[in-house]
Amino acid sequence: QVQLVESGGGLVQAGDSLRLSCVASGRTFSMLGMGWFRQAPGKEREFVASISRGGGNTYYAEAIKGRFTISRDNAKNTVYLQMNSLKPEDTAVYYCAADRSAPRFGASRVRADFDSWGQGTQVTVSS
Repeated sequence: QVQLVESGGGLVQAGDSLRLSCVASGRTFSMLGMGWFRQAPGKEREFVASISRGGGNTYYAEAIKGRFTISRDNAKNTVYLQMNSLKPEDTAVYYCAADRSAPRFGASRVRADFDSWGQGTQVTVSS
């Protein structure tokens, strides 16, 4: 079992930046594909970004491409989501997720492939 703890959420204005962090424990971090998802009120949880085990491959949802960057530091067991040029529609609870079955050089974008989840961190963007 993988334990995931997110941090870094908050209330910001449109155009501002935030960096989310997620620290993992309980399993060899470098063997995990990692992802970020988000859920806005009344909506389904949706894919935001994912990153392969070594960090060499990244994948993004169209809605955030060019504004958000996912990265990881395997020495610190941490995955990050740098969010720039935030918009009110980015308001959501952001969840970190781990995929124990991720291939070495890929990462899933499918929620069902991720088997461990953090508790979420709230991001609110005011206009």
